[in-house]
Amino acid sequence: MARRKKLINNSGIPQHEIEYIAQCILPDIIAFYESEEGQREFQEWKAQREAEAAERKAGRTEIDTRGIFERIYKGSMPAIVSGANSSSQIFYSSYLSTYIERDVKELSDAIDSLKFLRFITAVAARCGQMVNVAEIARDADINQTQAKDWLRILETLGIIFYIHPYSNNLLKRLVKTPKLYFYDTGLVCYLTKWSSAETLESGAMNGAILENYVVAEIRKTYLNCGKEPYMYYYRDKDAKEIDIVLEHDGILNPIEIKKTSNPGTELTKVFHLLDKSSTPRSKGAVLCMKPGLGAIDKDNYIVPIWMI
Repeated sequence: MARRKKLINNSGIPQHEIEYIAQCILPDIIAFYESEEGQREFQEWKAQREAEAAERKAGRTEIDTRGIFERIYKGSMPAIVSGANSSSQIFYSSYLSTYIERDVKELSDAIDSLKFLRFITAVAARCGQMVNVAEIARDADINQTQAKDWLRILETLGIIFYIHPYSNNLLKRLVKTPKLYFYDTGLVCYLTKWSSAETLESGAMNGAILENYVVAEIRKTYLNCGKEPYMYYYRDKDAKEIDIVLEHDGILNPIEIKKTSNPGTELTKVFHLLDKSSTPRSKGAVLCMKPGLGAIDKDNYIVPIWMI
């Protein structure tokens, strides 16, 4: 016989009191659910969830994992998305040699173009990672002061952005280093020399670039609506990590990003790390390659990446 999963009680209420209350109200809950009114409310709730799902799908075309990586590889520049430029590689080569070099020169005449290209390539190779200025400076053959200054230039030009770690006075042993992301994954793919979406999908950077894509799309969605995204990540000294923590309206929504199409409960176990925060944790989600909306349990949803 399979063992019943032991429930963790973090409420501060003695377990025997919780069990007593549950025994008292469970018959009423079952009776209401089985009643005509209960069934009517359940059907209304179910219809509302289905309508929300349909609204989320409206205007979006369902694509598989390969399609997601095709989108990541091509990038989101208007000239690429519109089809005005059929080759993303040619476009990004021109983009680097004109727009970036021109804009960079306007900010600082003293920058050497070849060194800056090595620098931005070193940065792209570390997308979705915690910023390590020393490693970037070493790979670009510049000093750390230059690397910090040039990172500020990339941020000023709207090429990169940072996600800072979530912090709270009640949460101890948290890292303090931000993670770095590019607004456009097509530029990352060009700089890191991936020859196709197929090789990217099976390559060593597929997880990092997929995370970069999802984080950037969520951030751009907020910004396009005129809202500031209060978006963080969680990582403690034991290397336990939550990819995204969204804070809004006095609650926290934890999110994991995975390439899998069959997410399980093991992916949401880390969400409990937020329970010691003074801000309550609400619903969580796993953004993944599963084609349809779903739920892992009553507190955690499954959201297809193609929908974002």
